[in-house]
Amino acid sequence: MTYDIAVIGGGIVGLSFAMQATEIFPRIRIVVLEKESGVARHQTGHNSGVIHSGVYYKEGSLKARLCVAGARAMVEFCTRHGIPHEVCGKLIVATNSEEAARLEDLLARGVANGLEGLRLLAREAMLEIEPHAGGVRALHVPSTGITDYAAVTAKYAEIATQHGAEVRTGAEVVGFDRSGGTSGGTSGNAVVVRTRAGDFAARYVVNCAGLQSDRVARMAGDDPQMILVPFRGEYYDLAAARQSLVRGLIYPVPDPRYPFLGVHFTRRIQGNVDAGPNAVLAFQREGYRWRDFDFGETMEVLLDAGFRAMARQHWKNGLGEFRRSLWKREFVRSCQRLVPEVRMEDMTPGGSGVRAQAVGADGALVDDFRFVARERFLHVLNVPSPAATASLPIGREILGMVPGEILR
Repeated sequence: MTYDIAVIGGGIVGLSFAMQATEIFPRIRIVVLEKESGVARHQTGHNSGVIHSGVYYKEGSLKARLCVAGARAMVEFCTRHGIPHEVCGKLIVATNSEEAARLEDLLARGVANGLEGLRLLAREAMLEIEPHAGGVRALHVPSTGITDYAAVTAKYAEIATQHGAEVRTGAEVVGFDRSGGTSGGTSGNAVVVRTRAGDFAARYVVNCAGLQSDRVARMAGDDPQMILVPFRGEYYDLAAARQSLVRGLIYPVPDPRYPFLGVHFTRRIQGNVDAGPNAVLAFQREGYRWRDFDFGETMEVLLDAGFRAMARQHWKNGLGEFRRSLWKREFVRSCQRLVPEVRMEDMTPGGSGVRAQAVGADGALVDDFRFVARERFLHVLNVPSPAATASLPIGREILGMVPGEILR
């Protein structure tokens, strides 16, 4: 059998695309190839569960447009399918006058991105929302929420299979055979996707491999002109007796020179509260623990010219992240900037996730989502946070890039 489309990666983005493609084009034949034994096993299943509002992202960017639309769509999807969620809002807390000034820029950006209900709050007003928060001023973002993205992804997979898609697990991609067709087109023989579960022929391939997407592109003979650098984010859990210190979500004011938001407090949809993540270089693409080490993958990053250029620019921030990872006291100090009453004994090590941060050949951090179309391939190369929030409009965006002759 030759499929119309093979989707590589059973995370939230790949399955959103598969679900929507089969809903809109019921006759299309789609197979989703996932290397693990189940879906949502990597970035999707290790994130904070936050439904992001879109307040941080540059006006006019894909991130801004798709996140704002995605947040509304995610709440509607969860409501329709009975997936636990809550629109709890969040505070972005400024701890000094410099950060307080940056709140004005965030407010303007959020308004430009179409967010409603944003409010700058003096300390007295912010304490009405989060009585234990530190800081001098805050931006209240009421549209931020929380959910369980693994449950969302499982529902995407269920709906996709109901509409005829196949989801094959244990199907790690090891290579491609490309033959036939005409240059620049999609006609001719199929692409054969070689996996550990056998070969799958498809007229078109959508690469949604997340942490491995640049490698998959290279397997296909395409140069992504970037490398995905894995950064591990580690969390601490707040003791049950102290969870009343945080009602919802408490975030710091982000540093515009740095791609990560910084340590923050998140009340999960299950009711527990965690703090994090930091952002330390992982020594394996799927390295969720310090002891996870792959020599080849580590050297691939360290020898990359783009990574080295990036490291020269951000090494001080990187050292700070390593200190927070290695010394609990440093991590707790970061937490106390937002919630001063938190103590060392209140925090126990929690889970972790790995973010794929795209770095260009010149060392520039790739900030926006990036999709690259090649003959019979579409590579989804950079979809970090807020990809889970924006997964429904991202899926539609991908669908709009697939050649019409494949969908007919």
